[in-house]
Amino acid sequence: MLHGCTQSPDDFAAGTRMNFSAEAQPCFVVYPAQRSEANQAKCWNWFRTTDQQRGKGEPSLIAGITRQIMREYSVDPKRVYVAGLSAGAAAAAIMGATYNDLYAAVGIHSGLACGAATDLPSALLAMRQGSGSDHRAASRDQPIVPTIVFHGDRDSTVHPNNGDEVIEQSLKAMGTQRDVHRGKVAGGHAYTRTVHSDARGRQVLEHWSIHGAGHAWSGGSPAGSYTDPRGPDATKEMLRFFLEHSLP
Repeated sequence: MLHGCTQSPDDFAAGTRMNFSAEAQPCFVVYPAQRSEANQAKCWNWFRTTDQQRGKGEPSLIAGITRQIMREYSVDPKRVYVAGLSAGAAAAAIMGATYNDLYAAVGIHSGLACGAATDLPSALLAMRQGSGSDHRAASRDQPIVPTIVFHGDRDSTVHPNNGDEVIEQSLKAMGTQRDVHRGKVAGGHAYTRTVHSDARGRQVLEHWSIHGAGHAWSGGSPAGSYTDPRGPDATKEMLRFFLEHSLP
């Protein structure tokens, strides 16, 4: 679980309540911390080319933490997942693209696609309007990492176009069957859930557009920052999606 800018692992854990959902499965949850020395606002440096590559920079550190937990505890190596919020979601997208042999599925909440930016100016532009560029698309020779995306359609920090681009990046590499479901949380937000299934009928991409929501973890607790308790419950749905997938 990769936190967003200005957040800490404890803050992120409290806001998402991932520990409570994971305990019921049971799953291990790991919250790496970005140091202020690495980024003043404690953002993951998803926009730097050196931090978008396998075996280098922050991806190598996050993968190293993942493998350390796998060594120290009884973890099923086929059922390891990565998720994040905002800058953490952009970092999670990079982890899925660069370590698709390590992570069986990815969760991206209010984030950006891998390769959406290469420096700070292009990052600010992508956050404002979406990258609009033909950034790093998955190869047809490589399997798509199953991905679930949540994005509020009133997000003024990371433009909702970025959620679309995460999905589109994967769609370039495969044909899918698309199903659209609309719903509303009692007393909360309406949403549109778009599910893409592969030729075998396996649901590999899922996009939740949350109507009226801003830059906040959907269904989160006010005990943490950047949360919107009006749902839908992103934590519950992410974990459900993750557990449907395992590495071959």
